[in-house]
Amino acid sequence: MQPVTPPAGAAPAARNMRIFHLQPGGATELAALPDQAPAQGFVWISCTRATLQERLTEVQRTLQLLSGQQLVDLHVSDLLNAQLPSRYDYTSQYDLLVFRRLASGQARAAASTGVPAAPTAAPAAPVKRTGPPVLRNIDTSPVGFAMFDQVLLSVHPDDCTVRDAYAARLLAAMPSDLREGRLNPTSGTRLPASPADLMLRVVNLIVDGFLDLRRELSRQLDHWQTELLRPRTRFANWSALLDARLALHELDEVCEDQRAAVQDWTDALETWAPPEDAASLRELDLLKVRSRDVLEHIERVVHHVRRLEQSTETVVQMHFSVQSNRTNDIMRTLTALTAVFLPLNLIAGIFGMNFEFIPLVHKQDGFWWAMGSMTTIAVGLTVFFWRKRYMARTAQD
Repeated sequence: MQPVTPPAGAAPAARNMRIFHLQPGGATELAALPDQAPAQGFVWISCTRATLQERLTEVQRTLQLLSGQQLVDLHVSDLLNAQLPSRYDYTSQYDLLVFRRLASGQARAAASTGVPAAPTAAPAAPVKRTGPPVLRNIDTSPVGFAMFDQVLLSVHPDDCTVRDAYAARLLAAMPSDLREGRLNPTSGTRLPASPADLMLRVVNLIVDGFLDLRRELSRQLDHWQTELLRPRTRFANWSALLDARLALHELDEVCEDQRAAVQDWTDALETWAPPEDAASLRELDLLKVRSRDVLEHIERVVHHVRRLEQSTETVVQMHFSVQSNRTNDIMRTLTALTAVFLPLNLIAGIFGMNFEFIPLVHKQDGFWWAMGSMTTIAVGLTVFFWRKRYMARTAQD
């Protein structure tokens, strides 16, 4: 297996298939698919869905040479499916895990059509959403993992950000002579010990992206809730609110599928036969610990998303309660004013009758008596209603 030296100025993310050989001494990137199983360590083959579809025969031949088993047709369809939810499956020779990650750019366009986008195609515009800007990023795409004894095959969206981020971390941790193929066993870098360990580390990077989204969601929705609870706000963008609730519900479903898939993987680990040597037993225990840690991170995201859903629903109800309370204040004030002027209208109506003899009509000071009585009644009723707090506003910040 020959290592590859990236050309100067070349972007690793531009390569649609990358092959790595990981062993206790370090990690090297290979120039081509290997034709024999490594004496130590394991091989990581990572590619995009479009590349897997184009080079499926070559990849299947390599898997046959390295592990003696090829992917079954149904699992190939799962790895090529851009709409598949997170799930776990297995055969007697390998395990399959599909885990959805946050998509961006070209991956969102491919996921919306269900067909992998060509590497040279221009990125399609993502589906537009209203509401807080962070809600427009809740689009996901699947990442597939096929774990053999000495091979990990990972299938990513066309942007491959997760793959390239972890690959850069692996290569950056190694001394320069490792990138040239001269392994240094004195390196203290902790490398993945098995394909399953590497898979869990990549999945953990994916979950970290959801945790970052969780924090941004909190900031955005807190600001939005403050706007909704302002007493004098005239909120009219209800379509944005509906999109926000749908986006949160979609994120909840994605995280639930993720949790179910990792839980199935964790349950499958419990069925593995305990190895005889202490080193392998410790490696299995570390896999179980890392799996439970990933599961706990997913549960934190699920819990937070559900709390945001409940908080959004609560703030909408509080918004309508504030508006209803404000309307009640207005109606109560108008009712009190109507009650104040009702006796005045009665007096004016009595003195406006077409009778010849009405008290005070033909007296010189009759007008002032009528005005004085009307003023006294109005002031008295106003003071009475004010003391009863019928004309006081409800305190609002």
